[in-house]
Amino acid sequence: MNPPTTRLRHTAPPLSRGIHHLALNTEDMKATMDFYGRVLGMPLVHALKVPPGVGVGPGNRGNPPFENLRHYFFDAGGDTLLAFFEMPKGVKQTGDRNALAAMQHCAFTLTQERFNQMLERLRDAGVATVGPIPVGAGTWSVYFIDPNGIRLEFCWQEDDGADVRVLERWTQTREEALAELRTLSQDEAWLDHATRHLPATR
Repeated sequence: MNPPTTRLRHTAPPLSRGIHHLALNTEDMKATMDFYGRVLGMPLVHALKVPPGVGVGPGNRGNPPFENLRHYFFDAGGDTLLAFFEMPKGVKQTGDRNALAAMQHCAFTLTQERFNQMLERLRDAGVATVGPIPVGAGTWSVYFIDPNGIRLEFCWQEDDGADVRVLERWTQTREEALAELRTLSQDEAWLDHATRHLPATR
């Protein structure tokens, strides 16, 4: 595990600014709104119905194949959105989060103070939790399931206070990353390309 106060920067900035929204599925938008808004403190910011023809018509761009679906967006913090499509009841089965191309879980970052408040809110709402447990890089997590069967995680990082910087906490040195990557490939050119942007020392 990395020392908790270590912060590193790499030299290959991504083209993306970050996540715009993560789109998930529910068959009970009311229960989803109550859980994410009232329990998790993610306020609703945008509510719409998918336009006609985008579900089963020629305008479908990868949306769920149903017409007139609700598609609601919640403020997840950090200028990111969490969105839900409301599927017709009973039409789709609950997915296997460990299947390929599935989402295993979704993790959100908090300060330690907010983490403790959230843990209390989850317990007050009767939500079963696993943790808090240390998960590496001086980070503590709690895991729980939303009303749709989606596994969620909330994290806080030791010694960060209000200045939470996930990327700097989780960035490894080149040698730390190579220790694992060499179990994946022995191609030195590939390994060099995969790690040359990482810092040399901590």
